[in-house]
Amino acid sequence: MAIIINLDVMLAKRKMSLTELTEKVGITMANLSILKNGKAKAIRFSTLDSICKALDCQPGDILEYRSETNLKDEI
Repeated sequence: MAIIINLDVMLAKRKMSLTELTEKVGITMANLSILKNGKAKAIRFSTLDSICKALDCQPGDILEYRSETNLKDEI
């Protein structure tokens, strides 16, 4: 997939654990783990909004687009 999830990067920058984010956002640990590991197929805008509020960041800090050719070069 060409959409990269940088949730782990933002958590590290904010020195916040996934457990702490779960408590602030009100989303299950399992669902946040799926998102963090890039296994999610979709994200609701309300979820993205809550995560951005909790991490004090922009959606572009969490979501990144890379073309398929760039992804193949990295592997």
